[in-house]
Amino acid sequence: MLPKYIAVDYGAKLAGTTVVCFEKNGELNLLQSAKKQDADAWLRQIIVEQKPNAVFMDAPLSLPGVYFGAGENFHYRQCDQLLGAMSPMFLGGLTARAMQISAGFTATAFYEIYPAQLVRTLFGRDVFYKKDLPAFLKHLVEKLPHPFAKQPENWHQVDAALAWLTGWRHGRGEAVSFGNEKEGLIWI
Repeated sequence: MLPKYIAVDYGAKLAGTTVVCFEKNGELNLLQSAKKQDADAWLRQIIVEQKPNAVFMDAPLSLPGVYFGAGENFHYRQCDQLLGAMSPMFLGGLTARAMQISAGFTATAFYEIYPAQLVRTLFGRDVFYKKDLPAFLKHLVEKLPHPFAKQPENWHQVDAALAWLTGWRHGRGEAVSFGNEKEGLIWI
């Protein structure tokens, strides 16, 4: 049996774009923060209520090693370079907020994920990701072990489902990590 986990597409603090995905009664459930609501407080409350063993999060959870005396790159970690991911430094405040949330739950494992790379890994071709939501969902549901309780209505919800799928793959030993463990890993 897989450990209990939740997945998060992490967004701006007050934009209403943070989404949590979790399995309950054999269905994938999606919860989305509201506009002008503190997404960080909302997410912390969900983690407290759900008591997951792990959180799979679409947000940088570490900084480049140069800030800890290793390496020379001030902008990118090895995992970012390998996958063409955005710099955690460019994402600045979002990175700091994600790191702060993960630091507040020391008994919970946090894993950084990257939905776009998971799509490339699973499908190896353009399947309408970030272009045509209904068309992409037709492909995605074939890869999910559970149906949605309610169909995703936006790309933030889709990315949370992709984060959940990374967690499911991780629990089955199918997920792959990229980067340097001392600096930070991205899981696919």
